[in-house]
Amino acid sequence: MADEILESLIGSTADEEAAAAEAAAKPDAAATTLSLGRRRRKTAGDPAADEYLHREGEVLLKQEMMLDLQIEHLRDHGPLNLKHLQVRRWRDVLQLGLQIFLALAASVAGALILMMLIEAMASRSVIVDPFDAPPSLSARGLTGKVVAGGLLDELTRLQAATRGSAQKRNLSNAWTSDIKVEVPETGVSIGEIDRVLKERLGHDLHIDGALVETVDGGLALTVRGDGILPKTFTGAATDLDKLMSRAGEYVYGQSEPALYSVYLVNSGRNAEAIAFCAAAYAGAPASERPYLLNEWGNAVLNKGGGVREALLLFQTALRLKPDYWTAYSNVQSVLVTLQDEEGAWREGQQMLRLGGSRPGRVPEIYYQNTDVLTWNLQAWRVALVADAESNGGLGSQVSADAPAIADIDVRLHDPVDALLRVKTAPDDPNDPTIAAMAHFVRGRIAEDEGNIPVALNEMETFGTAFAAPEVATNYPGYNCWIAPVEEAAGHSDKADQIFDTAGRFVDCWRFKADVLDHRGDWAGAQKQYAAAIGLAPDLPAAYYSWGLALTRHGDINGAIDKFAAANKRGPHWADPLKAWGDVLARQGKWDEALKKYNEALRWAPAWVELQRARAVAKSKT
Repeated sequence: MADEILESLIGSTADEEAAAAEAAAKPDAAATTLSLGRRRRKTAGDPAADEYLHREGEVLLKQEMMLDLQIEHLRDHGPLNLKHLQVRRWRDVLQLGLQIFLALAASVAGALILMMLIEAMASRSVIVDPFDAPPSLSARGLTGKVVAGGLLDELTRLQAATRGSAQKRNLSNAWTSDIKVEVPETGVSIGEIDRVLKERLGHDLHIDGALVETVDGGLALTVRGDGILPKTFTGAATDLDKLMSRAGEYVYGQSEPALYSVYLVNSGRNAEAIAFCAAAYAGAPASERPYLLNEWGNAVLNKGGGVREALLLFQTALRLKPDYWTAYSNVQSVLVTLQDEEGAWREGQQMLRLGGSRPGRVPEIYYQNTDVLTWNLQAWRVALVADAESNGGLGSQVSADAPAIADIDVRLHDPVDALLRVKTAPDDPNDPTIAAMAHFVRGRIAEDEGNIPVALNEMETFGTAFAAPEVATNYPGYNCWIAPVEEAAGHSDKADQIFDTAGRFVDCWRFKADVLDHRGDWAGAQKQYAAAIGLAPDLPAAYYSWGLALTRHGDINGAIDKFAAANKRGPHWADPLKAWGDVLARQGKWDEALKKYNEALRWAPAWVELQRARAVAKSKT
């Protein structure tokens, strides 16, 4: 095809090529003359030779004349031949270029078709087709497209309100997504081809239905679809929005059972979530069942009680999907709630082994329980910020991310950012952890500043909010932090009551040891520190608290041992490093102290007190 196109553009050069070949076949006149010259020298005086030379001379004369003509021809036609060769060269270049262009065009077309096939096979969308509507309703603006558009809007709202990590379907309608590029000689658009491929090869769900008037003047909205049993919702003529909401939830639950269960939990409708998961589980695809079990467990926890039931649900989800990292994280959280922090840490180590080194196969967000236990604050914070920014500010978890980020900022000794996070946290009326943790964060900041009255008010308000199961199960053991503030405010009885009822948490037991020490019971305090370490020997917090107490009592070497043990178990926690540097500074070991301060600043760069200590150490070296 390329040759034909070029032939029409340039023309054939076959005649010129034949003429050149014929000229090349002529005898070489110079060679003939040389040969005859040799013969002439050998046969001088020979009549026969003379006669032969006469004949040959005539031939030679003719050949010399022919040679002159050829030279004249070359002189006259040489430029023409050169031009011919140049044309021939460009003809070859154009022919090659055209062949490459046609090959590339074919490749692009093939790639486009391949992409359409791959996209069609992977397509997993919910497509709302136009609904049926009688002329009487269409005259009022309730056409089939309007009704379908309303349902699509409702599904979009439900999906946007779902904080979950499960895959969400694309949502679209059937009349606005066509690509109007027609295929030659068929009149069929690429959009139509794409639609047919998705219908044949994809996994799309098509939803349609009808809106009709009832005999009493009301409305009846029916929805149906692929794998969705028809269901009719009725109401008054003014209840179309309510009908859309009910129909949208029905379609969402039928098409995305796992995500709908997440939506119910996010909305605080935990009893409905439990009932829905139980009813949907048997008929759900195998791929959806782990997600249903996980949300079932979350709903059980949020209702209060049933912690071991929730643990069983999470563990069952893990058996069905061993790489379900959300369930791994939830198992850890429940183990902490059951006051088995060491067991939760071991579960995190198992997840780390399965997922590879960090960062690895496991998204960082699912290491948050391990990071909490080991005070790996920077990694915990980075994961939560990324999750929040990718999910509308609230995040993808059962509880919002912003309060947890503010809590981390307090632990990083960055009260400015902590308060900013509290003030700018997105609102969710169905999430009680947002308001509760705002009080906790403000109370912790006031305590660090020595403002005990404000700290007491904020912490007691947090204690009241902690009674909600959603708060207690998402922040287990956080009520232990109230006791030291009560003690500082002179409410020893309230502090003791918290210690007696809060549970067997490392924080509770190390704070109780601190209180005993401040009350003058050093022997009892040391027993309590040892007991706190015994609860979870692989966690750093109790070692750190004991080290501070030993520092207060002048046991420098003992304090350094405890700070070293805390650093080994929580290498990214700045507080033990800073305390270690303080002890070295008291000994006048400024070079060593500066090294500890520098290392601590890597993990808490906004800590003002640490910056001051480092500046002093720097001035002494």
